[in-house]
Amino acid sequence: MMTVRRLKTYAGAQGYVYQYYFVGKRAALQSDAESPAMEFVFDVTSDRKVTYAVSVFLPDQSAKAWTAGHGRDLSEAEQYAAAKLRLFRAFDELEDVKTHGRRLVIHHALLEEALASLGVE
Repeated sequence: MMTVRRLKTYAGAQGYVYQYYFVGKRAALQSDAESPAMEFVFDVTSDRKVTYAVSVFLPDQSAKAWTAGHGRDLSEAEQYAAAKLRLFRAFDELEDVKTHGRRLVIHHALLEEALASLGVE
């Protein structure tokens, strides 16, 4: 059975309209500079011609710092929400995501800010 992916749209602050969908998540490769981390992979296009992968990394140390400050682990939905908000921030801040935003990292301060914006305690 073929998986149907929901193509979503986001209008970035730089004036580009992005289309993206969530491909999946996995543990980052041991050889990756961000490892140990969870890697969330999105396919992105801003012109409907070229689609490229964007990896959003949630380093274990960011998740552990959040857990220490909040007394509980992040849920899967919260991890995904943080990854999606990190992707949106790249759409808003980077003029060329394809060139400069293929590897995004969720540092602890950004994780706190993203989840607080959603009302997560």
